[in-house]
Amino acid sequence: MPSVTSAFGLRGPHFATPADKRVIDAVDSGLERLEVLLDEHLQVADPVADAAARYLKEAGGKRARPLLLLLAAHLGRGIDDEVLAAAEVVEITHLASLYHDDVMDEAETRRGVPAAHIAWSNSVAILAGDLLFARAGAVSAPLGTEVAQLQARTFERLCLGQLHETLGPGEADPVAHYLQVLSDKTGSLIAAAAELGVLVSGADAGYREALRDFGERIGVAFQLVDDAIDLSDDPETGKDRGTDVRAGVQTLPVLLLRARDDAASAALVARLESPADEAELTAAIAELAEHPVVDEALAEADRWQRQALEALQVLPAGTVRRALEAFAKHVVSRTR
Repeated sequence: MPSVTSAFGLRGPHFATPADKRVIDAVDSGLERLEVLLDEHLQVADPVADAAARYLKEAGGKRARPLLLLLAAHLGRGIDDEVLAAAEVVEITHLASLYHDDVMDEAETRRGVPAAHIAWSNSVAILAGDLLFARAGAVSAPLGTEVAQLQARTFERLCLGQLHETLGPGEADPVAHYLQVLSDKTGSLIAAAAELGVLVSGADAGYREALRDFGERIGVAFQLVDDAIDLSDDPETGKDRGTDVRAGVQTLPVLLLRARDDAASAALVARLESPADEAELTAAIAELAEHPVVDEALAEADRWQRQALEALQVLPAGTVRRALEAFAKHVVSRTR
């Protein structure tokens, strides 16, 4: 099984110096220690609550947010107990948000297993998420006021992002509204992870804004690429083609299609939203996958990625900066 760092393109000839190997090995070792800490801190005395709280952690996950935090910590003193605790805060917060998201989105699966609300019920899933948010707060408290405040602000943005997604754009521009939802629901926690790596490791405070901007922008790019992956018929994606479209999710390709002022685009929107049968919906999704709006959505992902890379220019040259750049490029290259 490949290491987390290799899965994000942080191994190989581009990271071959002794300094590179020292940092990347330390990050992988830190992620292994994180798994042990998560097992310890997700324990609950009640057997039902314990099973529910551990459910999505045990289903796997990329651990992208802790990875960024541990990388950023090497701008300071490196990985120690406080840095690992901050990584726990981020990953537990992320896990908690997934429970709530799946209830709100009526998702049937998560990480290859039935979603928690399918395995138990909506109420159990919501309470399991609440329990994890509480655990994240408990782990963050000993790290100081700044860390606790950052975690709380991020939690607020996660909630606002879900709320605004639920309410829809109203009179606002649908694309601008959608990008703001992505910033809140995904970008905010990735930004917090990168910023916490600087804060908790005692790195130069001048790097905090750069890492925060990097995380926010690469988080949006990540989700925009996922919009394109949703339309892929590649079995390696692990998703059924058009899962989001079938669920009525207004992804960026769909929003861009709706914004087009021509009869063919309007007809395709109608077939996607009110198909006569499953065969017509399948054909419409395949047509959407070949439509220019997909390339437009990927161009928007590229734009967010470029902005993320620009934010890194203030960092010193070296392994951390190159690793963050490689991470950003990996995020957007998943459809290439």
